[in-house]
Amino acid sequence: MAITRELLIGGKDVPAASGRTAEDVDPYTGEVYATVAAAGPEDVTRAVDAADAAFEQWAALAPFARRTIFLDAAGLLEARGDEVAELMAREAGGTRPWALFNVALAANILREAAAAITAPRGEVLSAQEEGVLGLAVREPLGVVAAFAPWNAPVILGTRAVAAPLAAGNTVVVKASEDAPIACALLIADVLGEAGLPDGVLNVITNDREDAAEIAEALIADPRVRAVNFTGSTGVGRVIGTHAASHLKPAVLELGGKNAVLVLDDADVDYAVDAVTFGVFMNSGQICMSGDRILVHESLGEEFTRKFTAKVASLRAGDPGHPHTVVGPLVTASAARRVTALVEDAVAKGATVLTGGGEPDGAVHPATVLTGVPKDAELYYAEAFGPVCVVETFADDDSAVAVANDTDNGLTCGVITENATHGLAVARRIRTGIVHINDQSVADEPHAPFGGVKASGYGRFGGRWGVEAFSSTRWMTIATQQAHYPF
Repeated sequence: MAITRELLIGGKDVPAASGRTAEDVDPYTGEVYATVAAAGPEDVTRAVDAADAAFEQWAALAPFARRTIFLDAAGLLEARGDEVAELMAREAGGTRPWALFNVALAANILREAAAAITAPRGEVLSAQEEGVLGLAVREPLGVVAAFAPWNAPVILGTRAVAAPLAAGNTVVVKASEDAPIACALLIADVLGEAGLPDGVLNVITNDREDAAEIAEALIADPRVRAVNFTGSTGVGRVIGTHAASHLKPAVLELGGKNAVLVLDDADVDYAVDAVTFGVFMNSGQICMSGDRILVHESLGEEFTRKFTAKVASLRAGDPGHPHTVVGPLVTASAARRVTALVEDAVAKGATVLTGGGEPDGAVHPATVLTGVPKDAELYYAEAFGPVCVVETFADDDSAVAVANDTDNGLTCGVITENATHGLAVARRIRTGIVHINDQSVADEPHAPFGGVKASGYGRFGGRWGVEAFSSTRWMTIATQQAHYPF
């Protein structure tokens, strides 16, 4: 029997004003897993009404009271591990290890947000005038519009709201159509159970065909003062454009075309294990997934042989099976998109080392290619599936040139046993994140997370997230009366 969920507005579950609903489909079985309310623009206005009404009281709530809510929510979320594993498998095809990782990291995001609430904020400034005290004070903005994605739904849904709420804002979050419960409603449930006041966090779900209208209505509302979005570069450009047109700041964490460099001093067996994880965790549906594996030519044959064999052994299929590594993609159409990228590359001269072929519904086999030419779509396009390209390089200069040959700039891995060598190479890679002697996928709640170039701008994480969703206000206190020229 399918689950039914409504919108969450002002602390109450309410249907869409139109009465419309949308289906949430299990990508592995193709069955309807849940039915959610399909909001229209009038529902967006209701949600912003609730957030705006709750703002003043939430911003004024004592910091320790706010911190307690976040800490309690972290524990409540951790207790829901089995529920989240079922939910992520049914909504987005996530495996159990991936779901439990989502729970653990999301709980720590909440704890980091709790710490940020009582961290020192602001500065005492030198003043030009005698007897004047200058202050730089950080204050919340108001209502924040958040867009939560489906691929790491509990992590990224929590990240979308944690820092804005910690800074004292209220939030309206638009859930992904592909995982509306895991990326938004679940998180709101947990925070509500922990004592978050009504109206502080509101959730909008919608039909896919209404997504653009809902997003535009949310960003355009004059009471919304900032925006954050995690998702594809294409949609991020639209979100950023809407925000800019209304002079609203935005944090955009977008797509990646991430490289992992295996330098000549790398441990090959370690590199194989690291790269396999970095490419195929969550079937490659992570913004940080390694699309391009660049291996020094002295290690090329050994690495490629061992890596291809390991990839060929990965179990694909049912996300509920305990040994599945490559679960289904989020939809069958996503799997067909990946197949089309592989077929286009092969038609233009690439070689399939393992995998390829037709998907089984939403399940695409783990695939490794080599010799992908620049005119193939896969050379520059984000795969966002269980596919990578292995190529060799002759020296550091050529590796850096290939790694930087992309419009994106999210993350990178540089695998080496020589930290000074790795650091020298890493400093030349144009990404927002780089990991030395590791692959490209990593996330820690206290670290500045985000990209450069077409991978977006602004940073989530730690104090950087709180700064992104607050404003700096200059205030002065005159301790003596001033003298004026007239």
